[in-house]
Amino acid sequence: MEKFDANNFQADFNAIDIKAYIFKILSYWKLFVVSVIIALLVSYFYTKQKERIYKLQTVITVKEEQNPLFSSNTNIMFNWGGASDEVETIITILKSRKHNEKVVSKSRLYIDYLKEGKYRLNDIYGKSPFIVKLDTNYYQLINKTIKLEFLVNNQVNVSFENDSDKNLKLINYSNLSKKNIPETEVTYSQKFSLANEIKTDFFKFKIEKLSLLSKLEGKTYFIRFNDFNRTVKKFKNVIVKNLRKGTSIISMEFVDNNKQKIEHFLNASVQTLNEDQKNQKIQYAVKTKKYIDTLFKKSSKNLKGIENDLGEFKQKNSIYDLTIEGQTLFVNLSELDKEKYQIEDRINYYDNLKKYINNYENLGNIQAPAIIAIEDQNITHRVNELIKLYKSKETLEQTVKGDYPELKRINNDITTTRSVLIENLNSLKNAMQVKLKSIQNQISRSNSKLRTLPKKEQGLIKYQRNYNITATNYEYLKQKQYEAGTAIAANVSNVKIIDTAKDTGEGAIFPKPMFNHLVALMLGLFLPLVYVIIKSFLDNKIHTVEDIENNYSIPVLGVIGKNTAENNLAVFLKPKSTIAESFRAIRSNIQFLFKEGGDTNSKTIVVTSSVSGEGKTLCSINIATVFALSTKKTLLIGFDLRKPKIYEDFEIPNSSGLSNYLIGQKSIEEITIDTKVPNLDLMLSGPTPPNPSELILNKKTEELLAFAKENYDYIIIDTPPIGLVADALELFKYADANIYVVRQGYTQKGMPKMIDDKYKNGEVKNISYILNDFSVKNNYGYGYGYGYGYGYGNYNNGYHQNEEKKSFFRKLFNK
Repeated sequence: MEKFDANNFQADFNAIDIKAYIFKILSYWKLFVVSVIIALLVSYFYTKQKERIYKLQTVITVKEEQNPLFSSNTNIMFNWGGASDEVETIITILKSRKHNEKVVSKSRLYIDYLKEGKYRLNDIYGKSPFIVKLDTNYYQLINKTIKLEFLVNNQVNVSFENDSDKNLKLINYSNLSKKNIPETEVTYSQKFSLANEIKTDFFKFKIEKLSLLSKLEGKTYFIRFNDFNRTVKKFKNVIVKNLRKGTSIISMEFVDNNKQKIEHFLNASVQTLNEDQKNQKIQYAVKTKKYIDTLFKKSSKNLKGIENDLGEFKQKNSIYDLTIEGQTLFVNLSELDKEKYQIEDRINYYDNLKKYINNYENLGNIQAPAIIAIEDQNITHRVNELIKLYKSKETLEQTVKGDYPELKRINNDITTTRSVLIENLNSLKNAMQVKLKSIQNQISRSNSKLRTLPKKEQGLIKYQRNYNITATNYEYLKQKQYEAGTAIAANVSNVKIIDTAKDTGEGAIFPKPMFNHLVALMLGLFLPLVYVIIKSFLDNKIHTVEDIENNYSIPVLGVIGKNTAENNLAVFLKPKSTIAESFRAIRSNIQFLFKEGGDTNSKTIVVTSSVSGEGKTLCSINIATVFALSTKKTLLIGFDLRKPKIYEDFEIPNSSGLSNYLIGQKSIEEITIDTKVPNLDLMLSGPTPPNPSELILNKKTEELLAFAKENYDYIIIDTPPIGLVADALELFKYADANIYVVRQGYTQKGMPKMIDDKYKNGEVKNISYILNDFSVKNNYGYGYGYGYGYGYGNYNNGYHQNEEKKSFFRKLFNK
């Protein structure tokens, strides 16, 4: 494609008569008036018919709340919230599919309540005088509008229509499974009693009136059960953002055509979030209580067994009291046993906690927490911090990719916190193991003293030691069971509602009538103006003979219409067509171009153009054809060695031709081909050579043309585009006449400037333009037919013969 020439464009711009263009734009005033009227009418009806869209908002805050009943001495560790990324986590949750599935399912927002309006079925969710109770375990018809006609005697007629070529789709809302039912009838209709459940093969639900005062008889309403996933996708578009940067205040906004539905959705979403946050905060405590309950039952059973064994031993051995020495040893051993038991539990907890930290994968796999007293608060703090981080990670992974910055930060924090926690646990375990060894040594020394007592007293001490250890553990578990239950019951959420979603009477955010009318007015003026400017002011293409005459010195030889033949052999295939007459007119007028005093027996015509695609080959073939059909012996030479096309139209292989002759491989006779056109011979270009310009300068070119002049009346030379290569200029010296092809609506005004300058400088003579592919349309006819002003062709073959009078609108839209 020809590159844009800024210099030529500037020259054309400077030559523009600005006043003339202004008057030309003003001449389109009718178009502007009609455009504005149409735009305003479209805006008016669009505004009237468009559904009103509303927006409501709710505002919440995220703040860590500590359970007031959960004392600092209680060691049931679980996440009480308040992570540094809590706000972003909450925002992600509110926009997640999982959360919105809960909201849609709980509130049954997949059910539409509709009433017929002036332009459409209007959504009356929240204003419907009845509600539909669905059986979610039953397959329900979806995406079909079900008509409910309320009749007398508490009857309702239920109907719907179906396309005859589609299946009915049903969904089970409990497990989201679907199935299809091939339709048997185009229309389904059946009466039911409102007192009973409405059950068919397509749905199962019950209609409940919201008020006894509601009079439904004679009224018609509609309901629609929507696809669950599509409904969730719709509500996922909720706008959630941090109201003020750096604060924990979050706003939720949603737009819809029903205020009540927006209000219900936003408030239900916050309520669901509240419940989920509370459940997440206590799930660790729930696991703890479940674990404690298991240990408590086991300890209670063991305590009863040991109590029975102790009683039987006392009765069987008739020993009920210990001696002073035995009592002293018993008290000492009991204290040591208690301390040993606590230390072993603590070491076991450290091992379990390390195992849990190293193998943690999912929040649901948290091991049962410790029920022992941990003096080191760093352990409690680190465990809680780690749980918070994992919870945040799990939430983000549902909606973002692994390279999300916040997720990468959380992963780094998890690695650091875990390393520090494991190091602390190892230090504490080592300290406990040293202490345990000391206690075990003390117990060994006390056991040595115990063996000096009588056998019965040793046995009594043994049973009492077991009983005391089990009883102490039993009381401890009982206390922890109470603490866990209290913590669960007193749980509070981190999410606090500042403003609930509420309909305060605000108008619709869309459409906005005044704004729409103003935009319509601007577009009604702007679009025609752009159209006129683009068409009249910025158009840089040649469209008419006047464009050529006003810009160039080279005269116009003729005008060629559009080719409707199957290929470029237009004159041969359609000799009575308009385009054939055009080429005959050119044949008559080309005589005036030939050099004065030249050879009258043979004439050479060179045909070229600016760029490819302007019809140079079409003109070459048909000019040669009209001469040949007038019984003149004619030779058509394809001198376009770079991009030959003539062989395609004559359906002849391009395996050999002019390039073979120029390098000495073939003779003139061998490359000369007879064609199906009488009196017309053809020389194809042949295989594309690497050096076409050098070949044209070859002496053999001169010999070839000398031979042609001796044997043919007319030689027509098809050349490469002169705007791309200089090959055609080398052939001008052999020409008696030169034809430069310009194509309507294709050739840019600056393209023929080079050849026109050469003509004005006297470097090129005997040259004329042909305007190709011409048609009279829009503003480009100026009354010219194909016989334009040169006395050739038949004016009656033009497009203006018997032109009918056009109506105002036809003239307007033609403009």
